[in-house]
Amino acid sequence: MAQQSYIIQVEEGKAATDGKPSIGPVYRSRFAENGFPATVPGMDCCWDIFRMSVEKYPYNPMLGRRQIANGKAGKYVWQTYKEVYGIVIKVGNSIRSFGRKCGIYGANCAEWIMTMEACNAHGLSCVPLYDTLGAGAVEFILCHAEVSIAFVEEKKIAEIFKTFPNSTKYLRTIVSFGMVSPDQKTEAEKHGLAIFAWEEFLLLGENKQYDLPIKKKNDVCTIMYTSGTTGDPKGVLISNESIVTLIAGVNSLLERVNEQLTMKDVYISYLPLAHIFDRVIEELFISHGASIGFWRGDIKLLVEDLGELKPSIFCVVPRVLDRIYSGLQQKVSEGSLLKKTLFNAAYSFKFYNMRNGSKHGDASPFSDKIVFRQVKESLGGNLRIILSGAAPLSAHVEEFLRVVACCHIMQGYGLTETCAGTFVSLPNELSMLGTVGPPVPNIDVRLEYVPEMGYDALASTPRGEICLGGKTLFSGYYKREDLTNEVLVDGWFHTGDIGEWQPNGSMKVIDRKKNIFKLSQGEYVSVENLENIYGSASVVDSVCLLAVVDFRLVLSARI
Repeated sequence: MAQQSYIIQVEEGKAATDGKPSIGPVYRSRFAENGFPATVPGMDCCWDIFRMSVEKYPYNPMLGRRQIANGKAGKYVWQTYKEVYGIVIKVGNSIRSFGRKCGIYGANCAEWIMTMEACNAHGLSCVPLYDTLGAGAVEFILCHAEVSIAFVEEKKIAEIFKTFPNSTKYLRTIVSFGMVSPDQKTEAEKHGLAIFAWEEFLLLGENKQYDLPIKKKNDVCTIMYTSGTTGDPKGVLISNESIVTLIAGVNSLLERVNEQLTMKDVYISYLPLAHIFDRVIEELFISHGASIGFWRGDIKLLVEDLGELKPSIFCVVPRVLDRIYSGLQQKVSEGSLLKKTLFNAAYSFKFYNMRNGSKHGDASPFSDKIVFRQVKESLGGNLRIILSGAAPLSAHVEEFLRVVACCHIMQGYGLTETCAGTFVSLPNELSMLGTVGPPVPNIDVRLEYVPEMGYDALASTPRGEICLGGKTLFSGYYKREDLTNEVLVDGWFHTGDIGEWQPNGSMKVIDRKKNIFKLSQGEYVSVENLENIYGSASVVDSVCLLAVVDFRLVLSARI
């Protein structure tokens, strides 16, 4: 039986001409065969996402956090959409007095979302700050984005002070998500800055009223800084249109696979809101009037938070799933001979049925109820989708969890520049193991020839640089038109990743264009390929490859 393909061709490929490389055909999702899905009527900007849900679901629980009493975490305590809206209006009224560029620095929390929504309400650019981009990144972003007011997690205030005096050229106000100590107030005032505790700042907006400005689709709603292969972080300009278009595409995809979101869905906010992946997922949940519960910020307590919250959707990075996989494998290996035999038999039986076309819920209900129930309960007992992104997920981990987790395991691919969601594997499609699935129905995709690496987009097995086109693309790099022009060519964003189309229309990311060295004899070497080969040896713990000045390749392996 011929394998079903989840993509359709919309343009022919083109041979190399006038010094330009050959390009493969343009494809899009089969779910967009009649055109890309329209955005929700009246939803033109990120503020509309929240405003419309407040009107439709005012008393739905929106933001939740665990109540801490005597040092112990209790139940989740919730604020409704209407309650959050009231605070957002106060924050927005206060912000309007202090500037146009608003930085947010800290772990995910209700105040993070409220500040973001206040920026959306008043058409202000929200600039997430984070220090994982390297030393000096916070100072660089504050200065480069000309941030005038920064909302900061209480324990991160000291990190803001380290950016003084350079950042104070633009930064005039700091707002703590918690309290402010007398010493912190003194330090801020010494540099001419105002600093407020959260509740104190809200009072500033109580007696002020501002008419909300008209927001346009092409207005920049956030500047998200992302690391480059070299140099300073790049400010990615994300428009309102990018986010509302992404939401329309994801909704269409979920509807086509019968997994649409509803107001009863619950999401655990764990991945950083400073990254586009979590930002757009939370916007998606808000658009449905669904609930978002925050973790406590400790990876060791994440499973406990899952058990209390009982989310229906869990977005993760592969490292977390690797830990879950290792923990489950250890439990199985330490069990009795009877338990190991029962587990392996149940696994083999269910996986056999899944390979032969059974949906995961129908493949072996007995195994799910008797053998895999503990796995399901350890993840909260209510999960229906685990979505992995930000890095490749090992095929063996994905396969294992598809069988034992009793929910859909989906792997996605996207970049900050593409507003995250670009490809995602589909539920109950085992043929997509090890791939990132077909395109989301809001993007066009083509591969481009990479001659120095031998990847041909017009070959029988098409391989080449993944190039993307559509309304979810970013508007450019802030203050770096030169870098924008390098990657945005004729409306196509060049990702730098090498992809290979699969017969079912899914994409497999196989290499990285920039991770190559040219040796002195003229030979091109792929660093990731060598790392994967050496890393596959059981005696090697980690691998580091360096290109030294005379272009020889140096291998350092820890054994």
